[in-house]
Amino acid sequence: MSQQLKDRTKAFSVRVIKMCKEIPSGKIEDIIVKQVVRSATSTAANYRSSLRGRSTADFISKLTIAEEEADETCYWLELMIDVEVFPPKRLEPLLKEATEITAILTASGKTAKSKRK
Repeated sequence: MSQQLKDRTKAFSVRVIKMCKEIPSGKIEDIIVKQVVRSATSTAANYRSSLRGRSTADFISKLTIAEEEADETCYWLELMIDVEVFPPKRLEPLLKEATEITAILTASGKTAKSKRK
């Protein structure tokens, strides 16, 4: 599962970046684009980093950061829909993927924490 999720989070980052490249530049749009790209790519980077954790505690810590970043990505995508930065039909599949990734990371964290006890 770890390689699958590593690939999935990276592919998600690429999808977000490609979508953001299509958004016309503007004061508000530039701020939102920067935030969603940062959180989406951070999700993948932190998940990847968690797999190299030196201990269970380190793994859980980095996994928690990845989970928080995935949830933040959901927020930015929801905001993009609400303020109509991009067509909702194009954003909804990304939001669905971000929500699924968040749920997977949350479940993984809970499992790791329960095994630690």
